[in-house]
Parts: sequence; structure tokens; C-alpha cells
Amino acid sequence: MRLWHESLIARLPRAQLLGQHRECCALRGLGWGRRHQTVDYVFTHPYEFLVAYHYQVMNEMVNRGYRVAPKWWDCSYRGQRAPGIPCDPDKIPRQHPIYPVHDADYELLCRELLAHRVPNS
Repeated sequence: MRLWHESLIARLPRAQLLGQHRECCALRGLGWGRRHQTVDYVFTHPYEFLVAYHYQVMNEMVNRGYRVAPKWWDCSYRGQRAPGIPCDPDKIPRQHPIYPVHDADYELLCRELLAHRVPNS
């Protein structure tokens, strides 16, 4: 799984948006710090970066009428099985893109991947 470029979150098809939420939950939870080729860059930044990205995904979900478990809005929450993590809401980045790797080339790659996705997947 990948974190889609931020500019595409509002345009993600339903399945990809909900999948992105699940991926963020997994990364914030027991997956935090576990190496994965596609999303390793997440772990080179503070935890608050992932929270900021996840907030964007959850905001889009709310905009579309989906319900998000309220606990995920707590930046230190990591799911039912993972212990909380120190998280300073004042350190949640406001810049865009949140991750420097989400540059114009990455946006193009993500657009191409979305264009070639299997319909209804």
C-alpha cells in the first residue's frame, strides 16, 4: 500500500479512500516503525506527520458522509492493541505537502497508478 499524494485525496475513489484510512490506522498502530518498501519514508519523519496526513484522509471521509471512530482524532491514539504514543498536537505540520517525497513526480506517479487501477477495486 502507498500513501497517495495529498492533492489526490479528495479525488480518490471510495475503495482507495477507505483503503487509505486503513493504511493510516495500521501505520499509526502496530505498524509504526515496521519497515515497508513503499512507505518507509514515513518513519524518517515525526509521528505527527502521519497524524496530519491521516487527518486529511479522515476529513475527506467525513466530507463524503463516512463516520470515523472519534478516537482516531486523538493524535496519540494508535488503535485498540497498540499503546498510546507521545504526540504533541502543536507539532502537527500544517505545510503541504506534509512529506517532502510527495513532490510533483510522486503526484504524477500516483495519478498514473489511479488511471490504471482496476475498475471497482
